[in-house]
Amino acid sequence: MSLDKVAQIDAAGIDRNSGSVVLTIADYWDWAHLLALQAKLNAYFRFIESGQILKSYPEAHGRTVTIDIVGKHALPLSAEQFLLKATEAAKQLNVTISSRHIPGGHE
Repeated sequence: MSLDKVAQIDAAGIDRNSGSVVLTIADYWDWAHLLALQAKLNAYFRFIESGQILKSYPEAHGRTVTIDIVGKHALPLSAEQFLLKATEAAKQLNVTISSRHIPGGHE
């Protein structure tokens, strides 16, 4: 899955260390796509805010939620600035956002 499938959650799981629900965005695109990432994040926010997360993933009940953006490419400054703003929006839903770079990741 990827940013081109905006309405789909790429992956969901429970972090073994924290017990948090982790919703993953798999980002294999280069970094000329902030609008696509914004659309995907907004879809994840709607998934959480609407309560669909609890219907689709009952294990999420009572747990904190993290959206983890896993990218093939390192974040440019514009993406880092965007994620700072997105993190502020996520706080309203009691959601955290993390990102990591996995060089050479595959689609």
